[in-house]
Amino acid sequence: MALFRLKIALPDRPGSLGTIASAIGAAGGDIRGLVVMKSEDGRGYDDITVAIPGSDPTDLLEVLGSIGGVEIISVTPVA
Repeated sequence: MALFRLKIALPDRPGSLGTIASAIGAAGGDIRGLVVMKSEDGRGYDDITVAIPGSDPTDLLEVLGSIGGVEIISVTPVA
């Protein structure tokens, strides 16, 4: 499994983070860390460390990007 740190922005409303967590699980990923960075202007900003099968996060990013209001700000491999 490969580890990636995702910086994401999402709508700041109840259930948004749960939707993200469910999508990560459905894509075969495992959340290893989560930091809620801030909330401003109706958006939440989070750092999520995710373990995924294989080494290419493309499928996970496509799943997350298809969720309305979610923006992938950056993806960084974790050593």
